[in-house]
Amino acid sequence: MRGITQVRVYFSDTDQMGVVYNGNYLTWFEIGRTELMRERGCDYASVEDRGIALPVTEAHLRIRNPARYNDLVEIETRVGRLRTRDLAFLYQMRVEDRLLAEGETVHVPVNRETGRSVRLPDWLRGELDAGTNVP
Repeated sequence: MRGITQVRVYFSDTDQMGVVYNGNYLTWFEIGRTELMRERGCDYASVEDRGIALPVTEAHLRIRNPARYNDLVEIETRVGRLRTRDLAFLYQMRVEDRLLAEGETVHVPVNRETGRSVRLPDWLRGELDAGTNVP
């Protein structure tokens, strides 16, 4: 199962060359991930309410083509893997059929009070696992 979210490129998203500043892609990863989790019934606020945080521990980004002002970017997000101590999300961004960027973020579940890593809770695994596409 994948989630699709769209974002519009605003002027403030672009650099002096008129293309999207590279750091914005990581923000769009977060938007895609947040919306996918919401669609699967485990919005991030409810995960944190249950005492779990999912900090990003790795991020990989490959830009294939530039996004430009006023583009409507489609963010495709899916769960890449669910392991005992980490999980990954996979992303692809397009404008129409043109691939802009792709990447992955890795997250470690941590106890919000202690900041220490914990096992991925079964309840969270179950909600994220629905329709997982493992590459």
